[in-house]
Amino acid sequence: MIDARILPLQQRMLHPPAQRLVDIGVTADQVTLAGFVLGAMSLPALAFGAYWLALALILLNRLMDGLDGAIARITEPTDRGAFIDIAFDFAFYALVPLGFAVADPDANALAAAALITAFVGTGSSFLAFATIAAKRKISTETYPSKGIYYLGGLTEGAETISVFVLMCLAPSFFPVLAYLFATACVMTAFSRWYQGWVMLAPSDTISQSRPETHHTPALVQIDR
Repeated sequence: MIDARILPLQQRMLHPPAQRLVDIGVTADQVTLAGFVLGAMSLPALAFGAYWLALALILLNRLMDGLDGAIARITEPTDRGAFIDIAFDFAFYALVPLGFAVADPDANALAAAALITAFVGTGSSFLAFATIAAKRKISTETYPSKGIYYLGGLTEGAETISVFVLMCLAPSFFPVLAYLFATACVMTAFSRWYQGWVMLAPSDTISQSRPETHHTPALVQIDR
């Protein structure tokens, strides 16, 4: 919901450190891989109740997720980098609630399952729309740095990480936070299904119903 507003500031802040990493030979793929390893380590940290450590690992993962894109914009985006970037992101999002489920199955398992299921709805609708949008060469000016059609919604990256931070700071409230955010994710999935239904309708029915589209080369990358 707020990703588009904070993206320009994020890019300005990350450009200087990204340039320094480029100067010493660090690649975007290396940062993506390292960031995923750090994010994946939040699973055992959560499982053992080391919530402050898990919080640090989650924030480091997000920092490196921004840095890899900044490095790629300085150097050259690649299809492989784009692939691992989005694939690792969705895996990381599922690992965090799984970690809380392992930490306290009796209290957290059902809420974690509900949240992961909701993530499937938001993630699959996002990727399915982007795939067809690339085929039709549809793009949006809302996210000019994104290489694919970035279909927004109530729950985007910033909201997800904010909820993860709250969960680490108040782990006893994980079930409440998980159910609330799962509900918001379901709303996002329904809104994306509706947008897909309207915007991807047969071409003879969408002349007046598809907003904010124009033709650009189809790219297979996300912020990379």
